[in-house]
Amino acid sequence: MNNHKLLNHLVTAVLVINRELKLLYANTAAKQLFKISHNRLFEHALTEHYQSIGIDPQLWQNAITNHQGLTVNSVSLTTLDGKQHTLDISLSPFEEEKNTALLELRLVDQQQRIHQQLSQDAQQQAAQFLVRNLAHEIKNPLAGIRGAAQLLSRELSNSTQNDFTNLIIEQADRLRNLVDRLLGPQRPTEQGIFNIHEVIQKVLSLIKITLPNNIQIQQDYDPSIPSFSMDPEQLQQALLNIVQNAVQALKDKQGNIHIQTRTQHQVTIGNLRHKLVLALSVTDNGPGINPNLIDTLFYPMVTDKEHGSGLGLSIAHNIARLHGGRIDCHSSHSGTQFILLLPVLQQSNV
Repeated sequence: MNNHKLLNHLVTAVLVINRELKLLYANTAAKQLFKISHNRLFEHALTEHYQSIGIDPQLWQNAITNHQGLTVNSVSLTTLDGKQHTLDISLSPFEEEKNTALLELRLVDQQQRIHQQLSQDAQQQAAQFLVRNLAHEIKNPLAGIRGAAQLLSRELSNSTQNDFTNLIIEQADRLRNLVDRLLGPQRPTEQGIFNIHEVIQKVLSLIKITLPNNIQIQQDYDPSIPSFSMDPEQLQQALLNIVQNAVQALKDKQGNIHIQTRTQHQVTIGNLRHKLVLALSVTDNGPGINPNLIDTLFYPMVTDKEHGSGLGLSIAHNIARLHGGRIDCHSSHSGTQFILLLPVLQQSNV
């Protein structure tokens, strides 16, 4: 078989460069990574084909000049279209040809995403287990306090004193509702076949009732997405929490919320690979999320909002998990995007 055909079937980006970092060869995976036309790829040095990379290109030049191999793991790369990737980089100088080398760029985004998701899921489940146990411990004495206040109110004839017992009952009810929200759904519910766009429209009909005039909602749907198994009420709650989060992020500025549905193929969620998944994204142009909160964003009671409960995203994440899916978050100073990924077709073990 032709060597060029073999190289073009690799998922690893393979390039041949010289000491000036000019490209002499690039396989199909390299062209797809940089998303640059064939001709333009060879017109300029490699350093012209990305915004930034987490390695000094001088290291490549020195390695080629000194005829030494070079391997660097987990290097960040931002391509010209603004997409961020993580690479393992390996450079091997050619024995026969001086001042030229084989450069391999292997994407490790998916492996890192899988590891991060499994780690976050384990940590969140541990946090939820702690919260559930604590919630049950709170509910029992809370019921006793409420019952005692009711009995006491029957014995009192003074209306002012009754006001105090009523206050105790009201606050006990408020705390019980908070505990119930903390517990959230804990197991899969009975599901049926529904269309995700009907779910979205019901959520938007609720949101638009109180939507401030400074916020516009844009919709971009793929009508070919098939109906699939879901609990529509749970997904409404999850999506409502995500959209409300975007609305709150835009309260102080003229903003846009973009809701998009697309399909993705061969997506790994946890340790299962799905042939087809729904990718439902909610993007706002707000100030972004505090970087210190990104790793714990879906934990219960974590929030940077002044009057936030920190439960909305935790509940949304749990509902996605109960549907075999996940929620990804990408945030910067120019906005935030939440992507809800839900399996549409059958799965297989990775």
